[in-house]
Amino acid sequence: MRLDYQGPLPEMVGFLLLPQFSMMAFFAAVEPLRIANRIADRPLFDWTLISADGGPVTASNGMTLMVDQSTGQVHHLPSLAVCSGFTPEAHLTRPLMAWLHQLDQAGCCLGGIDTGAFLLASTGLLTHERVALHWESLPAFRERFPGIETTDELYELGERRFSCAGGAAAMDMALEVIARRHGVKLAIDVSEQLIHDRIRTRSDQQRTALVKRLSTHNRHVVEAVALMEQNIEEPLSLEEVASRVEVSVRQLQRLFEQELSMTPRQWYLQLRVKRARRLLVETDLAVLAVGLACGFSSSSSFARTFRAHYGYSPRAVRTGDFQPS
Repeated sequence: MRLDYQGPLPEMVGFLLLPQFSMMAFFAAVEPLRIANRIADRPLFDWTLISADGGPVTASNGMTLMVDQSTGQVHHLPSLAVCSGFTPEAHLTRPLMAWLHQLDQAGCCLGGIDTGAFLLASTGLLTHERVALHWESLPAFRERFPGIETTDELYELGERRFSCAGGAAAMDMALEVIARRHGVKLAIDVSEQLIHDRIRTRSDQQRTALVKRLSTHNRHVVEAVALMEQNIEEPLSLEEVASRVEVSVRQLQRLFEQELSMTPRQWYLQLRVKRARRLLVETDLAVLAVGLACGFSSSSSFARTFRAHYGYSPRAVRTGDFQPS
């Protein structure tokens, strides 16, 4: 959303809805704008919903929204937010790519909500930008677009680009825009209306701290899991993990079984397989490339482990025999 907007009010924000978009993230971005209008008692913001063909769009939760316009009817906007969900690049057509470039050339501020950044990156419109994404999507984005700087912060607001991690982060980003454009007091009033206990800054953590996420305060277990999450492509040996957290392998095994109800090897393998699943769902990387990116040395070992974990093969994701959850 444009921070340097100098035009007339209400400020228009476009939302491009792609099939399977995140309804939660979309509403989290729009509702603060609506409430800001009500509290200010004047129209500060307006919005228009857009789809590629002007037809209704079904979100990932199965609900369908009517839109106001097709992309062909929109030639200028101060800001456009791309709202998407699973496999956003599957919906990128040549006409849509051309339309996004036309808007950019006309001065539109372009942004991605949740996985919308994948689509903008595919068009070459995020070069030299810093992009915020949902923590689950970050590994896939980094594999797909290694030249683009990424962050696991809640959102990024630049002069001509913006992005956010989706979900409630879209609300925090909208509140920050309201604060910068119309004052902190209004943003706080909107936040209170939303029963949002505080306006999180962009540097707030997306994920719950490991201590809470793992439900354990054991320092050795927490540090070991952090090491595993940081070393997926080239997995560390259990000996190295144990050494770095200053326990023996035997102690590490005992602690994991006691605190997490599985062995360190099982936990590490689960992390890698889950990462692989995300890459298969969100990128078009070859199956072997996905396996290598998650620390598997061969396609056979990757396929065998993946099937044992999920009950279907990695290739089932690409052949349509698999539906992402």
